[in-house]
Amino acid sequence: MSHRDYWNFYSAGRIVFGSGIVRRLAQFLEPWKPKRILLVSDAILAKVQIVDQVKAPLEAAGISVTIFDGGEPEPSFKTADAAIEVARGAKPDVIVGVGGGSNLDLAKIVATVLTHGGSYRDYFGFGKVPGPIIPLVCIPTTAGTGSEVSHAAVLTDTEDQTKISSLSHYLRPVLAVVDPKLTLTCPPRASADSGIDALTHAIEAYTAVHYHELDVPADEPFPYDGKQPLGDCLAERAIELVGKHLVTAVNEPQNLAAREGMALAATLAGLAFSNNAVALVHALEYPIGGALHCSHGAGNGLLLPYVMRFNLPSRLPEFARIAELLGADTKGLSTEAAAELAITQVEALRSAIGIPSRIRDLGGTRDQLPVFARKSFGIKRLMLLNGRCPTEQDLLEILEAAY
Repeated sequence: MSHRDYWNFYSAGRIVFGSGIVRRLAQFLEPWKPKRILLVSDAILAKVQIVDQVKAPLEAAGISVTIFDGGEPEPSFKTADAAIEVARGAKPDVIVGVGGGSNLDLAKIVATVLTHGGSYRDYFGFGKVPGPIIPLVCIPTTAGTGSEVSHAAVLTDTEDQTKISSLSHYLRPVLAVVDPKLTLTCPPRASADSGIDALTHAIEAYTAVHYHELDVPADEPFPYDGKQPLGDCLAERAIELVGKHLVTAVNEPQNLAAREGMALAATLAGLAFSNNAVALVHALEYPIGGALHCSHGAGNGLLLPYVMRFNLPSRLPEFARIAELLGADTKGLSTEAAAELAITQVEALRSAIGIPSRIRDLGGTRDQLPVFARKSFGIKRLMLLNGRCPTEQDLLEILEAAY
């Protein structure tokens, strides 16, 4: 099999970043000249008037806005059905997702079904979306998922107790509007969960299998490219920003400088992982999050140091660099000793913002671990992308260490 001799880079069509810029949203939408917009959000954001902040400039520009505020964390099939029904009645020209990654993912699913018909089940997996979707605008109100620039949308199958992804470059928004002021009302727990999620994205992107070693034929379509130089640049900066700003953003919610730093970190990490990769942390989190109903970020943050420990032998230089980026003094240390500090730094950061450190802290039981390992190992694309190739037994041992 021929290995890959090139890499790709994809993004949202346009990224607009700045504090307070949501008031100019209608201006940014001028290329599409929308008459009717569906705004996908949730009841909490409606209550704190963020939905109104997004709606006001649109209505002032004469655009009709229909609101679906039934979004929820880790959205279920039932919620997706409800949103699609509202969308069909609204007949929008543009869909605007507002909120954390769950709302933005829901907006992607709605836009796909509204454009191409059928059921969202038709689009699970990679490359199932047959063509461009209705113009999609994503406006994050948390600093974490990077969904405003990514090609992924995740729903939760409550019957099978797992999360299922749709992956397609057609799911990348035509416009991402990142206004850090919209994160000022994000509560500490959500700020912590989303922030550690951004760190996970950046570290997994940075330590993934190299693009030229990806065990996929050279020209076969694949949802991620593996570790590549542009993604690495973005991941490094994201890691550095999280190390500098996350604890402050959690402890001082009104600190705009910290919010701006984390908003940028999340977007950069989203660009990094949605091109390079996510890998073993995400594979393990999908069944755990589905069964234990923890937030995606909390699950990722819990698992991250344990997966780093497994990956350490195959990524010593990268881990040494991560330690530096997170503020560790590595002067005079061997590469091995510096790399160990990366795990120590992540554990300290996790502890400082109150992320659980054990699966049992989330209500998990030991007899669930083999099921989690089996389901995770079945997500083959993520196994291929990890910097160190795991067996199902390896996954079980990681989970046992995390239990």
